This record gives sequence, structure tokens and C-alpha cells, in this order.
Amino acid sequence: MTNALVPETARIGLLARIEAKPEYVREVEELLTGALTLAQDEAGTTLWFALRLGPTNFGIFDAFGTEEDRTAHLQGHIAAALMDNAPKLLAEAPEILPVEVLAAKLP
Repeated sequence: MTNALVPETARIGLLARIEAKPEYVREVEELLTGALTLAQDEAGTTLWFALRLGPTNFGIFDAFGTEEDRTAHLQGHIAAALMDNAPKLLAEAPEILPVEVLAAKLP
């Protein structure tokens, strides 16, 4: 779907909500901040944000131009690192939602 309010490279995204076990908050934060280099290496990931939503609650928002790019990201190194560490670090499985970007202000 064409939308003049959103660049072609950021039309679809993922929103992930991550709840850390209280004793592993620092490790989850380090995992997410360390994932920036992996996101930078993904050509199809055009926007990537690691977020703190609360004391133990984190999030990731990323955007892509195509469904193929989004799928590649879900099968990539960041998702693998998150899922590999989930049983130890997370209070529950991450909630990962596909989203459509309706409007965006980008540099």
C-alpha cells in the first residue's frame, strides 16, 4: 500500500515488548544495547530502536521497506540472541507484533 506520509523504506515494522526478570534487568539492557551493531549490519532494517518502558519492561521497534526484510530480521541474529537468552533473562516470552507504519517524521 502506498502512503505518502511514510518513506518506502519504513512502511512496515515490528514492535516487541520484553519483560525482564527483576534480577536480570541489567543483562537485558546490555543485550539490547549490544544488539545495535547487529541491527546496523542488517541492510533491510532501516530503523531500529531499543527502548526502556519501565523498571523491568523493555521494547524494540524496527521498520522495513518490504515483508522480505521484516522476515529476514525475524530470522536474524537479534531475534536468535533474544530467544536463546529468553528462558534465563525474561519473565515471559517476548510479545512481537507486526505493525504498519501510518505516518513518520524522519531525518
